[in-house]
Amino acid sequence: MLFPTFAFAVFFAVVMTVGWALHSKPVAWKLFMIAASYLFYAWWNPRFVLLIAASTIVNTVCGRVIHSANTHAAHLQTSTASPPSTASPQGIALVVAVAFNLAVLGVFKYYDFFISSVEDGLEQFGLAPNLPLLRVVLPVGISFFTFQALSYVIDVYRGKVAATSLLQFAVYLAFFPQLVAGPIVRASEFLPQLERRLNPREIDFTRGAMLIALGLFKKVVIASYLADALVDDVFAFPERFSGAEILLGVYGYAIQIYADFSGYTDIAIGVALLLGFRFPENFNQPYRATSIGDFWRRWHMTLSRWLRDYLYIPLGGNRGGKAKRDRNLFLTMLLGGLWHGAAWPFVIWGAYQGGGLMAERRLGEWRERQPARRRERRTDGLGKQGERKQRQSDVPQPEHGWWKQPARTALRWLATFHFVCLGWVFFRSETLSDAGSLLSQLFGSFLSPAPDINAVFVGVVVCALLTQMLSRQALDNAQTQLSRLPAWVLAVCFGIWMLVVDQFGPEGVAPFIYFQF
Repeated sequence: MLFPTFAFAVFFAVVMTVGWALHSKPVAWKLFMIAASYLFYAWWNPRFVLLIAASTIVNTVCGRVIHSANTHAAHLQTSTASPPSTASPQGIALVVAVAFNLAVLGVFKYYDFFISSVEDGLEQFGLAPNLPLLRVVLPVGISFFTFQALSYVIDVYRGKVAATSLLQFAVYLAFFPQLVAGPIVRASEFLPQLERRLNPREIDFTRGAMLIALGLFKKVVIASYLADALVDDVFAFPERFSGAEILLGVYGYAIQIYADFSGYTDIAIGVALLLGFRFPENFNQPYRATSIGDFWRRWHMTLSRWLRDYLYIPLGGNRGGKAKRDRNLFLTMLLGGLWHGAAWPFVIWGAYQGGGLMAERRLGEWRERQPARRRERRTDGLGKQGERKQRQSDVPQPEHGWWKQPARTALRWLATFHFVCLGWVFFRSETLSDAGSLLSQLFGSFLSPAPDINAVFVGVVVCALLTQMLSRQALDNAQTQLSRLPAWVLAVCFGIWMLVVDQFGPEGVAPFIYFQF
């Protein structure tokens, strides 16, 4: 069931009404929400509801075993500051849970990719194996709910969250707003909210409605327009376009994937808020980033934090020197690319991002070692020496060279944005050959005529980038002012906004890009 559809509007109206009617009966509310969430998922394919149910049971049982073993060890005073070993009961339960979750991903998402890659490799040596392919349909959102299950059992093992009941974990894993495309909500963020008594008077309905309205506009209007106007054709038939048109198409895809994914996230957060739950933020103006690391602190933030806490740090993180840090960083991003899809372009995209982060870290460390850089840091007012001098003098600092910092920031933004856009070429392409063809056409015919460039497309891309530069304070102030309007005015504004979305949106609604992950 897609968010921007009449079917979902009816579904959510019923769920919200019944849900708040049951808010004083926690058990009945949870049972109803599980049933509603399973119906939401079954709308796409009823068979895979059994997969969510199986994941719920296995991870609940393993979580209870881990928690009981940890509690028993604490009673016997055998626990230590470090986590228990994998040979302990809790360690065995953790291994079982992790193995189950990875097996689910491996079978449904990666098995056919692995077998096909092996066959292609053997054919290079003149062998023609006939390995069995499952050709199973990829369950929508499997990576998202599997990562949530993994974070739960690992956090129970680490003692960061207590094991919960089957009923509560079933709500957590299947809660429909974030079920198929995130954000990745951790048990420590969701379960405490589930245990409190819901109060409709505490709900920020204005913010929820604004998030839904903005998300629908991003997805239905912006993302759909960019895809239909140029992006889809550029990536499908790059040979038909000039280099300038392809470059604009790549820019358009950068905006499209942001509008599509952040639009879904906005709707998911808004829907959850109207049901009484707060989800973590998933995007923070990623295209205003001035470094690759900054970009990943702003883009798909719940995934970035998940990879950091459950992959990068367990691999060793920054410990063990720069070489090991770079290895861990590269492996994390490589696996992050593979998480997005079982295809070589995603692997290359992950390696590209990991290599960029490594190079950026090394470059920053090299710059810090330069004598001129150290002198600049000591005297630019940021270091202790500069601060002392500024305090000791009432004379204003000279404005000579005031333009250097804005110019440097602009160049860093420009470099970061184009680094990200180049990565999107691999992310969007079906095969490495398709990516190579597009890049070859981009650089090989850049000065050719560009008749398919139109002012509306350029204007949408430019305006979307400019909105990324708005201050968060200005956006928050605008929301505060809107929230002060009478309820009937807000309702009228919301209705008019929906008419605008319907008027400018295409016929039908394309699936969200991140559904495939």
